[in-house]
Amino acid sequence: MPGYGRSDKNAEQRTSLDVQGNIFAEMLSHWGLVRPIVVAHDMGGATTLRAHLLHGCEFDRYVLMNVVAMRPWGSEFFDHLGRHVDAFLGLPPHIHRAVVEAYIKGAMVNKITSRDFEKLVEPWLCEDGRQSFYRQFAQADEKYTAEVEPMFGDIRCRVEIIWGEDDPWIPLERGKALHALIPQASFETLPGVGHLPQLEAPELMLERLNAFLSRRAED
Repeated sequence: MPGYGRSDKNAEQRTSLDVQGNIFAEMLSHWGLVRPIVVAHDMGGATTLRAHLLHGCEFDRYVLMNVVAMRPWGSEFFDHLGRHVDAFLGLPPHIHRAVVEAYIKGAMVNKITSRDFEKLVEPWLCEDGRQSFYRQFAQADEKYTAEVEPMFGDIRCRVEIIWGEDDPWIPLERGKALHALIPQASFETLPGVGHLPQLEAPELMLERLNAFLSRRAED
């Protein structure tokens, strides 16, 4: 997802979900991937849903894990920051780091390794990363999920929804509502897990992924 992780970040860059959906579709075409298995988390949900439902990308199997997919989305902090981005842009580096760390910690209910946590924080600490961190809130717009919500019943592949039951950001009720709109999907929850199952409960997450991906088509 351009503007995230180790990718380039610049002041003119748009990182909104419409851009991410377009680029994901372009990447699949560039790499020549036909019907890949797709595992999506958080904003990756809306990104890949848009690629599938609006841009014609075909998936073989599809896992949606604690995803941004339906309105409303975003935590209270997410909403507050999006309304007051300019007030945060001038924060001193040590206070900015504290904001980033607090934001990420707010997603979890279990401790993760210090190495994993630092990997989540580090991309946002350089000057370009700091600007991009706040820009993502400013560019967040629920219209990009509203456009695909009516189409969820048209998903053209096998779907598994996996949800950390104690997600502080996107509550379990949202996962259940998503399942109601994708009735053909299987739905599993992870007790005692927050928004980051892949880091909070990696062995359990792998177990659930392997179970879904190893099922025969006729099961």
